[in-house]
Amino acid sequence: MLLAASLLLKILAIPLFARIAWLDFVTQKISNRDVLLLLCLGIGSMQFMSIQAGSWWDMGLSVIVGFVLFVVLLPFWVLRKVGAGDVKLIAVVPFLVGGTGLVVFSLLLMVFAVAMAVVAVNPFLLPAGAFRVYVQHMDRKGVVPFGVPISAAAIGAIAFQIYGSWVVANSSGILDQLH
Repeated sequence: MLLAASLLLKILAIPLFARIAWLDFVTQKISNRDVLLLLCLGIGSMQFMSIQAGSWWDMGLSVIVGFVLFVVLLPFWVLRKVGAGDVKLIAVVPFLVGGTGLVVFSLLLMVFAVAMAVVAVNPFLLPAGAFRVYVQHMDRKGVVPFGVPISAAAIGAIAFQIYGSWVVANSSGILDQLH
């Protein structure tokens, strides 16, 4: 039951990540309210998982990784290379994906960040239309909404965890017992 509650909190984070990605793409802003809501969902999910596992290691690892990411990226914000919302968002993600999901998140983040940078630098790769005009505008301003690849990678890592939990529950017969 604790696993289900943890997964439910992660599922609730997915539309919030989608909202953050869209708003960051359109306005280049990530609200503190959305980041705090993600943090609360992540802490709640981690607490359920820690109680079920009987170990607080994963939660401790998430706190350490989140703090390290914040401290490492803070100078990039001071140099105006990334936005403050991006720094806060990436520091909160370890609470939602946990220590076990950080590798998947990191790999997905690399893929999505490279794709976003390629599209931002080469907007002619997009089909003609509103998105192309908007990305050309971002290219002229020198802005890349980094919240988009962060959110996409977090959604992918959460989806991977949900799928893994589903496979484990299905193979162990837990789902058959519910029927």
